[in-house]
Amino acid sequence: MTDDDIRRVLTETRTIALVGWSPKPDRPSHRVAAFLKARGYRVIPVNPGQAGQSALGEVVRASLAEIGEPVDMVDIFRRSEEAGGVVDEALAVLSGVKTIWMQLGVLDEAAATRARAAGVAVVMDRCPAIEIPRLGM
Repeated sequence: MTDDDIRRVLTETRTIALVGWSPKPDRPSHRVAAFLKARGYRVIPVNPGQAGQSALGEVVRASLAEIGEPVDMVDIFRRSEEAGGVVDEALAVLSGVKTIWMQLGVLDEAAATRARAAGVAVVMDRCPAIEIPRLGM
């Protein structure tokens, strides 16, 4: 993706499902979620071990299937070998999802190909909390 593509994704995105959110403030997923929330995005935390708790003004969901409302982006904080399952779940249960974002170090070309074939944009091995300041947004 070009810088213009990433800028467009981040500008058009309003609601983000953050898969792998952690309640621990020292974890990257916690810090990135808080950063995105502070930037005005609605961030829905997804973590089966924390489901039902409140975080970021939202109820933590156990899975993407539990969200039950439109999501623009799925931000994946899982190991590369687990990313494909998250992508497949997103494609199956989130009608209208526009972007799959795989965090730094998360790469799954096969899952990215499936998402793109479904008309979903894919960003891999990047972090929106790095890209937003880098792009001057």
